[in-house]
Amino acid sequence: MNPGDMIGHRYKIIRSLGEGGMANVYLAYDTVLDRRVSVKVLRLDLRDDPNTKRRFRREAMSATKLNDPHIVGIFDTGEENGLQYMVMQYVQGTDLKAYIKAHYPIALPQVIDIMEQVLSAVEAAHAHGIIHRDLKPQNILIDENKNIKITDFGIAVAVSQNSLTQTNTLMGSVHYLSPEQARGSIATKKSDIYSLGIILYELLTGKVPFEGENAVSIAIKHFREEIPSVRSVNPHIPQPLENVVI
Repeated sequence: MNPGDMIGHRYKIIRSLGEGGMANVYLAYDTVLDRRVSVKVLRLDLRDDPNTKRRFRREAMSATKLNDPHIVGIFDTGEENGLQYMVMQYVQGTDLKAYIKAHYPIALPQVIDIMEQVLSAVEAAHAHGIIHRDLKPQNILIDENKNIKITDFGIAVAVSQNSLTQTNTLMGSVHYLSPEQARGSIATKKSDIYSLGIILYELLTGKVPFEGENAVSIAIKHFREEIPSVRSVNPHIPQPLENVVI
């Protein structure tokens, strides 16, 4: 897509916001409601892949069920020249991964505020029976006013649809993956909570708890090793906050 291109006879492309493994995201102008939006468009080389199209539809279906101030809203979906697209709320800011890198060390009250917002969003999803399965700082947006919004429900799954889980497939980022997901087992709400613990660890220490030469070596550490102490990195972190991580 190029600047000036129209999607759905309504959304005018302004510029690219980023490219992903499944879709490309653009900043666009909604000519009907006079506002900026994000438009996620399925990649051209994947438009005939049934699994990707199903995942894309699942993201739209999952997110439209969730009306929460800390979850990126879905406004519209459609198809343009054989490509599926999704129109979303535009969040002016950055993702949490980049924010941590730019602002570490982050003051503890702000760490807690960020996590409370993230937890509120995940609680809303879980209340609707939706497991995100790919919680990581790259999927958490933070705007100029420090408001948090979770995005990318592309591999989210309804609790009653566990058959959608692909056994022995590492989905999501391995640094934040729960041990049961690393083993190829079915993800549960607890899997999301594990990922939240890793996110909190990174907010407090500026790094992830486990590194390795490849995805497999990192995954093995998740289910064989204890999470390192955050207080060993920063002794000023209160013990109760480390307890939350553990």
